[in-house]
Amino acid sequence: MATTIKVGLIGFGVGGQVFHAPLLTTIKGLELISIRASKADQVAAANARYPAAKVVATTEEIFNDDEVNLVVISTPNSAHLPLAAAALNAGKHVVVDKPFTITTKDADELIALAKQKDRLLTVYHNRRFDGDFDTLKKIIKHGWLGDVVEIESRFDRFRNFLKPDAWREDDQPGAGILYDLGSHLIDQALDLFGLPKAVTADLRCQREGSKVTDNFEVVLHYDRVKYSMKAGMLVKENLPRFSVFGTQGSFTKYGLDVQEEALKAGLTPLTKTNWGVESEATWGRINTEYNGVHVTGKVESGVSNYADFYKNVYNAIANNEPLKVTAEQARNTIRIIELAIQSQAERRTIDYTD
Repeated sequence: MATTIKVGLIGFGVGGQVFHAPLLTTIKGLELISIRASKADQVAAANARYPAAKVVATTEEIFNDDEVNLVVISTPNSAHLPLAAAALNAGKHVVVDKPFTITTKDADELIALAKQKDRLLTVYHNRRFDGDFDTLKKIIKHGWLGDVVEIESRFDRFRNFLKPDAWREDDQPGAGILYDLGSHLIDQALDLFGLPKAVTADLRCQREGSKVTDNFEVVLHYDRVKYSMKAGMLVKENLPRFSVFGTQGSFTKYGLDVQEEALKAGLTPLTKTNWGVESEATWGRINTEYNGVHVTGKVESGVSNYADFYKNVYNAIANNEPLKVTAEQARNTIRIIELAIQSQAERRTIDYTD
């Protein structure tokens, strides 16, 4: 008989409603039995969408529930450390939404605690499972561009005003788009090339009244590769998601992975056919010399699935499968953010150190 892992979800805002509950409930063997929701509209949504789950008012009700095996934390970033620590101390396996923590000190504390308690600890870096990122990895792996020397990765939005009562735009630890969007871009860079030699950053507050970073450029320096990551809140024109340059050619990709919009529309991999399939209009373009042949044209985006993250979590707990996203990897993303902040403060390139 297959093992059933019972899940408690802490937080039912956008993260819990869009990125966690709909995906983890598609995985055979994961059962959502408890949801901590704090606002009236969130309580109503949780009851309507997941009537078999208990909707509770406090995190302690989840931590003290002996039935709960796995706790998923989807809260403001500043709460990740105390909630993850409490869950581990209660003997639960833990998934923390990205970014893992505010500091590497906090991340190291949680990693040590998970090892002490012999519990799984991982971080929801779902952009590892973007179809265009999977395609990019294959292009690099197979040498279609020769030796890659430069990558520019962007994640832009346009909102020229501040959201009222939005914690991400409040002057508090872990707020701003470097922690939000930047953690996605940094995780992808580290997944491709590992730890860099050095970090250079330019962090800005561009919107009127902004108290937190709402525009950044972070450059990771490798032996041969320059990996530039950019994001802004005042980018109205559609710019390339990826621009990749190699000794034999280039690859350019516009548009974001389609899974987020499908999830926001209330769809899941179980209710939408062709899940994760991009339209041809957003496929990337390649212009390269490969094995002596000049090749130009579209590259069909790969099909990926954010639910594979939770499938891996289930198999890691039930079958000892290696984690695809380790806490140590997520910790390194936080280290890059710390070095980027130091680079901005000192206006210089910072050598990578742990």
